[in-house]
Amino acid sequence: MYKISIPKGAKAIILGLRYENHEAHVVGGCVRDSLLGREPKDWDICTSATPQEVKEHLNRCSVRTIDTGLKHGTVTADMERAGKYEITTFRIDGDYSDNRRPDSVTFTESIYQDLSRRDFTINAMAYNSAGLIDPFHGVNDLKNGIIRCVGDPNDRFSEDALRILRALRFASVYGFSIEKDTAQAIHDNAWRLTNIAAERIHSELCKLLLGNGVLPVLLDYSDVIATIIPEMKPCIGFDQNNKYHQYTIYDHIAHAVSNYTGKDIAVKVALLLHDIGKPCCYTEDENGGHFHGHGNYSYDISKVVLERLRFDTATKQEVLDLVLYHDAVIEPTTKTVRRWLCKIGERRFSQLLDVRMADIKAHAEGTQESRIERCVALGVLMAEILEQEKCFSLKDLAINGKDIISLGVPQGKQIGDILHELLEEVILDMLPNEHDVLLRKAVELIERT
Repeated sequence: MYKISIPKGAKAIILGLRYENHEAHVVGGCVRDSLLGREPKDWDICTSATPQEVKEHLNRCSVRTIDTGLKHGTVTADMERAGKYEITTFRIDGDYSDNRRPDSVTFTESIYQDLSRRDFTINAMAYNSAGLIDPFHGVNDLKNGIIRCVGDPNDRFSEDALRILRALRFASVYGFSIEKDTAQAIHDNAWRLTNIAAERIHSELCKLLLGNGVLPVLLDYSDVIATIIPEMKPCIGFDQNNKYHQYTIYDHIAHAVSNYTGKDIAVKVALLLHDIGKPCCYTEDENGGHFHGHGNYSYDISKVVLERLRFDTATKQEVLDLVLYHDAVIEPTTKTVRRWLCKIGERRFSQLLDVRMADIKAHAEGTQESRIERCVALGVLMAEILEQEKCFSLKDLAINGKDIISLGVPQGKQIGDILHELLEEVILDMLPNEHDVLLRKAVELIERT
């Protein structure tokens, strides 16, 4: 007997509908996550009651309703402090001409018919106080860590190709394997993802990348990744022919992504794209293969990818900076680190160290140690600079634009030029970060110009 603790608001809705002789259950992801011991994000309810019957019942209970998707049988109940709950009538889906939602739905009184239209067995379970309804053995697949389509996987993916990425996302997030027929259908139907809106692909890709089981997913389904990011295709199987690399370009990328276990999506995406430009600049000599300037090539390609996948401006800029600088030479000295902190800021420099560490750990064994030590040293120096509150940006400088104007310099570019030159000398320890000293130096600079 499985026991799931349903929130008070959802429980009240279910009991109320059942009191009026309708079936009602929590369904889908909340059941799956509860059985896995995870906290569900949403609690969805399915019922034999029609949308109109649901609205009438809730109105009698003084619960505000929102017509979320009446065409597809969904009403949202706003229980105020008890939360909002989507309530959907049992239904049978028609054709999916837009590869997203059914063109029409037919309401049914059968929970089994409703569950049969869902994507994966682990999502095709329903529950109420009477117990668990699991016609497709989702519990067994949960126990065995398996992603399996309900019914024919080719049918499920032709209805909505985004389910392909959802399968990969679940495998990555939960560390599950994908059942062989479902896996084959993913490969066979990957092309259908070209019909899916970029925003939907973006959302699933980011969740996939953040999963702890991302490595086998990226390695086993490179064709899917190359479908949503065609620029990745030349990287697959590309031998680097270099003593520092034990993997092909794509496999190196996959390992680098997996090596970063944090939750900063900008770092994850940067690792996915950091070497995407390597095939464009490959050269070879007696010492093996080389990829001179590949950071610039990767930057240009990444910009196209990020714009196509509708990344927001802030994340896009973070990723592009990390891709561009991921292989930059940064000497582990205080002056050099202060310069980089001035150039890209504390947050970006910290992200850059995460990218570099994950990248280095995906290189050939025996070539990592010295670069790991250097990366650690850079982190230590950054921490020391921040702890000692050493100046590395204009906002930390003991002089500002108003001070320069007070010396008779008019508003304009010259003010910024003077401040940046003063900052450079402070960073290089040529001047102390003291107001009077900087003011005298500013006078010298003004007289010189």
